[in-house]
Amino acid sequence: MLKEFKSFAIKGNMVELAIGVIIGAAFGAIVSSLVADVMMPLIGLIFGGLDFSNWFIVLSDTGGETIASVAQAQELGVATLNIGLFINAVVKFLIVAWVLFFVVKGINSMRRKEEEKPSAPPSPTKEETLLTEIRDLLAKK
Repeated sequence: MLKEFKSFAIKGNMVELAIGVIIGAAFGAIVSSLVADVMMPLIGLIFGGLDFSNWFIVLSDTGGETIASVAQAQELGVATLNIGLFINAVVKFLIVAWVLFFVVKGINSMRRKEEEKPSAPPSPTKEETLLTEIRDLLAKK
């Protein structure tokens, strides 16, 4: 069983999948930073200085406390509807989906070009060669 697992783990597809997961995680971190640190502050500025990371609605009793942030609500155990964090997640998803769309589109374009290349006609089979010779002999008579 160990030999089968080793064979499975070393296969090319498994290694490519692992590399894809690692690159995907790194890309996810870049997209998260882009959304949280660049895009959402700009969008918040457009909407009058709104901080999306702290845009929430308190759902439970706060015991008279004023909740200023999601982190404070979590410390106090107060239930909140985190609208801004959800919007951040949607923006991240849209960026990743957009990039993947273009990656898949590029791969499909390369595949189409590969399929369009004319291939050399197959060499005639023995039967076709024999039939051609017979035809040529009959044509001479």
